[in-house]
Amino acid sequence: MAPSSSIQFVDAALSCTSPFALSYRNPNQKWLIRDHLVSLLRDFPSFTPSTETYIHDDGTTVNLLNASGTLLVSQATPPIPLIIWLHQDYPYTPPTVFLLLTPINPIPHDHPFVDPSGATTSPYLQTWLYPRSNLSDLAHNLVCLFAHHHPFFSPLDSIFSSFTQPSLASKMEALDRLTAALHYDMVALQAKAGEEIEELSILQSELVERSDITTSMLLGLEHERTNLKQRVTDLTEETDMLMNWLRVHDPKFVISATGDEAEKAFEAADEESGQVLDCLAADRAIEDLVYALDKAIEDGVMTFEEYIKQVRKLAREQFFHRVKLVKLRSSDILQ
Repeated sequence: MAPSSSIQFVDAALSCTSPFALSYRNPNQKWLIRDHLVSLLRDFPSFTPSTETYIHDDGTTVNLLNASGTLLVSQATPPIPLIIWLHQDYPYTPPTVFLLLTPINPIPHDHPFVDPSGATTSPYLQTWLYPRSNLSDLAHNLVCLFAHHHPFFSPLDSIFSSFTQPSLASKMEALDRLTAALHYDMVALQAKAGEEIEELSILQSELVERSDITTSMLLGLEHERTNLKQRVTDLTEETDMLMNWLRVHDPKFVISATGDEAEKAFEAADEESGQVLDCLAADRAIEDLVYALDKAIEDGVMTFEEYIKQVRKLAREQFFHRVKLVKLRSSDILQ
């Protein structure tokens, strides 16, 4: 039986007509609220009624009735402190249920029916419909709900443990369990998706780093290509200067010289000087040939493998000529 003092408080609060009167205007609505509150207080004597100002999410304030108390779901678990606010459109709008937070018993972050702020929801509230729904049945539903999913524990390993006879479970209990199972599946999928996103972010960072390295290499190759073009230009200018010198000093030779006669434009003072000229000529000839190979690879005349093979062969030959040239010059200095 509900305490008479609680019933008197509810009657007085609903009959108040002062500026601090409650936000329930319809007399029939007040009788329904009184009837539902009395039933709740009779079935759950630990609850006591009160009136306070309630602030909605949009900032509006209303004076509402509420019932606060504790639900004891089992002797092995701590009681659950709750406050149930009756909306100004109650019973056509479901009540708002909050879990009163305590520092001793924090709420698990992944609880399917209570969020970290204490706001409580359930399939019963989500499918609230007057006259089928009322406060007493809501409280009984919360007891069953929290018996399987206590707000101060994480019951992941016992989602279906209490259904020893599933066929005897009510539709509401089955809906509660299905909602909880779906919630835990969603939490697991979100955690897995978060891990995959983190792995993809790491992979993206690696790809960006590789892209930067590749870009740097391409810039280096482009710089080297520019330098080689400049070198070719310099060699061309030197060749033009040499040809101009020949035209000035021996125009007949330039006009008629072909094959071995062109070599007669330069005469060595001795045998060693002749060898030096031969080495220099061979070195410059290899340089010209490498340049021609570069043009061939740019024009697609030859494959890259053939290009590398020929360049390596010419590089070895050029190396021997240069070593010989160094020896000839060293011997000349010693003499």
